[in-house]
Amino acid sequence: MAVRIRLARYGSKKRPYYRIVAANSESPRDGKFLEQIGTYNPCVNPPAIKIAIDRYEHWYGVGARPTQTVASLVRKARQG
Repeated sequence: MAVRIRLARYGSKKRPYYRIVAANSESPRDGKFLEQIGTYNPCVNPPAIKIAIDRYEHWYGVGARPTQTVASLVRKARQG
């Protein structure tokens, strides 16, 4: 089972809100996931990024690979 750290979309039409989740790479985008690691809200200024870095490091350490978007969000969360 390959695990990915990716975004799951929630919120209403044209008002997206994302959860950062660790999920099986074969499960649907908004489907079943293993653990919620954080949230991302692009609709506020500046965008709100909340990530449990310790849980991200845990999943990364056991072989989960983040998507490009999640990797950039983690970099931004660590900077500020």
